[in-house]
Amino acid sequence: MLFASAPSSDSIDGGSIPGLAEVPAFRLSGSAASPVPVLIAVPHAGRAYPRALLSAMRDAEYAAPRLEDRLVDALAREVARATGAALLVANAPRAMLDLNRAADDVDWEMIADAPVMTTRPAPGRRARSGLGLVPRRLPGRGEIWRGRLERSELEARIAGIHTPYHATIDAVLADMRARWGAALLIDFHSMPPLAARASGAPAAEFVIGDRFGGACDGALVGAAFAHFAENGRRAAHNRPYAGGYALERHAAPRRGIHALQLEVDRGAYLDPSLREPGTGMDDTAALLAGWVRRLADEAALLGGERATDWAVAAE
Repeated sequence: MLFASAPSSDSIDGGSIPGLAEVPAFRLSGSAASPVPVLIAVPHAGRAYPRALLSAMRDAEYAAPRLEDRLVDALAREVARATGAALLVANAPRAMLDLNRAADDVDWEMIADAPVMTTRPAPGRRARSGLGLVPRRLPGRGEIWRGRLERSELEARIAGIHTPYHATIDAVLADMRARWGAALLIDFHSMPPLAARASGAPAAEFVIGDRFGGACDGALVGAAFAHFAENGRRAAHNRPYAGGYALERHAAPRRGIHALQLEVDRGAYLDPSLREPGTGMDDTAALLAGWVRRLADEAALLGGERATDWAVAAE
């Protein structure tokens, strides 16, 4: 079942978190009445930790928050509220399952009863780095888990979290494209402050990823960078973040479905400890709301006549 329940007319809960039945894996808001052809997805800010998951971690207090895009969901909610964009926020934590990884990007060495080598897919690059579908290692810290994960638990996480989350994105984008002629997915992340560039220039505050031109129309990328430049903010393109599985799976520019990944410097909206909301939260939300509005206009233009027809019908 794609959606589990509807707590209000504007939001729908979906999926399930193994070991935490009372919390849905994600919540979708605003898709039915979205006045813009934009879906903001937040895959890495989930903080619903089953007790068993925390007990299985070597140092949960350290590792769990470092896998999160800390409180970027609060920033995304403000942007969605200001723009009317649809919003999909994962409650399931990245420590349990990374929604920006393919379902088969698994480090099988961490699975207790893994299939034999001849019947299992080779791990992808991200799994080999320790940050696959289920994160295994943190840079500079080593192994996250006390022991191996049962294969049945992995399968339950995929079925309860990964499959319905991405099916929801598919459904929302297909509906937006049908109404507008085009749709835009913004995969919304945050990043630790980047190091200053070798030239001595200040580091970028935002990184826009488009899979090196493969995930969206160039007009959207141009508008994205123009907005930051006009507001005196520094943005980088594809480096060090070009976009992950969400863009690989959902972007189809030739069919009118475009996707961008946005990384926001946590220092722009959190306090100096990078733990709690900071004084920059409101200004950053306002800046990004203007960014989303500009991209929404470009996406609607790409939709052509369908966008015009829908706008007239909505008046």
